[in-house]
Amino acid sequence: MYLTRFRFNAARTGARRLLTSPQMLHAAVMSAFPEAPAVPDGGPRVLWRVDHNSPAQILLYITSPARPDLTHLVEQAGWPAAAPQGWETYDYGTFLAGLSAGSTWAFRLTANPVHSIRRKEGEPTKRTAHRTAHHQIQWLLKQQEKRGFAVVEKPAERRLLEHGDAYELVVGGTKGLAFTKSGDRRGRPVTISTVTYQGRLRVTDADVFRRTLAAGLGKAKAYGCGLLTLAPVT
Repeated sequence: MYLTRFRFNAARTGARRLLTSPQMLHAAVMSAFPEAPAVPDGGPRVLWRVDHNSPAQILLYITSPARPDLTHLVEQAGWPAAAPQGWETYDYGTFLAGLSAGSTWAFRLTANPVHSIRRKEGEPTKRTAHRTAHHQIQWLLKQQEKRGFAVVEKPAERRLLEHGDAYELVVGGTKGLAFTKSGDRRGRPVTISTVTYQGRLRVTDADVFRRTLAAGLGKAKAYGCGLLTLAPVT
């Protein structure tokens, strides 16, 4: 497994075009591999996420079973003069192997928190986005046990609110993506609601958590959702 970081040059037309089209960016990411990566059921796969840290720092993160070549992205949307090659790739497999139960990490995740509802008796269920911060948080908390981690709870004395402040967790960056899926002759719109989670988590089952990091969390992985990244707690 590999973890790759690429910085967009937001002043370039190609970068702006990619950043406004999740379909185009997905195609650009997948073009970084000589052979089309498989999409396994629950196994390691290509995941990506864009972090808008500031207008001048927009970063693309990719995790993948194979090492990517982002030459085309550098030429289209990056910094061709940057040394040595315009992106950085790290050995992610060694990092994953070193994870242990009980360790605590800062994390970031952009996800598509959804649930299935039936509006009327007899109708099929429909996938619907969670709209409120409360339900978005509850969606993540429901993932914990089966995904090998637990969001860190705050001590009672550090909670500023009576309700909704029990965890080391911030939810924000809600964004709606609307586009027509390429190849759909009927032109049916695709609508995705994304949310960014930041906080602290504790690894509860290292093997399960490794699979979560490699396979992603939630839906809409082809459109920049599901990649959970970790950083040391400071």
